[in-house]
Amino acid sequence: MTSIDSVLDKDGVRLTVDDAVATVTLTNPAKRNAQSPALWRALTEAGRALPGSVRVVVLRGEGKSFSAGLDRQAFTPEGFDGEPSFLDMARGPEAELDATIAEYQEAFTWWRRNDIVSIAAVQGHAIGAGFQLALACDLRIVAEDVQFAMRETSLGLVPDLTGTHPLVNLVGYARALEICATGRFVHAEEAGRTGLANLVVPAGELDAAARDLAGALLAAPRDAVVETKALLSGAVSRGYEEQRVAERAAQGRRLRDLAGITD
Repeated sequence: MTSIDSVLDKDGVRLTVDDAVATVTLTNPAKRNAQSPALWRALTEAGRALPGSVRVVVLRGEGKSFSAGLDRQAFTPEGFDGEPSFLDMARGPEAELDATIAEYQEAFTWWRRNDIVSIAAVQGHAIGAGFQLALACDLRIVAEDVQFAMRETSLGLVPDLTGTHPLVNLVGYARALEICATGRFVHAEEAGRTGLANLVVPAGELDAAARDLAGALLAAPRDAVVETKALLSGAVSRGYEEQRVAERAAQGRRLRDLAGITD
């Protein structure tokens, strides 16, 4: 049996590594894993701390909910201890506000790196920032009790933690607009039917299903998975002919590598 190493454990985020599989766990179930700037910095740190041996990252939340979204304390005048309140940030220079939001977004961007495949294992509430964190991952396995919702627009805000791009890619513009503008819940059946979820399982089987998928992803050679992920993620912005060229180039690299030919 391999040993599981704890790499990071702070501000509601724990990172453990078991050979080629890393697990990032949100660890504040008492607050339904509500998010804060400190948690976002810890998520960013987790991405930077991944050993080079890691090929699959599983994201999960302790307790009944994956993440109930942004901690509402952010909108109080006092904000979080040691942090500027969102209200004070809004009163500051526009460039500083933009830079701060960009920093927050970093917690949501590294999950799509080509050298890893990320899996969100989602149960219960995944609201707002929680929904966007699940969308940040490559793949999503959801429990039958899952409740996705994008509530930012209902609060007079917009989704700004990188969730809009994957949401439109997964369900299309019209459905994405309707989900965001109404703030309604998306339950497991719809998530599976529309492509938001790769797999729907009973809540008690969620962690096992994530482990099984991680194992399946490790079966193929790493370089082939990396090249395939890059091809598929770039296909959205390429035309048909451009994608053909990209496929040929990638396959050429793989064949040369298998033949032991170095450039």
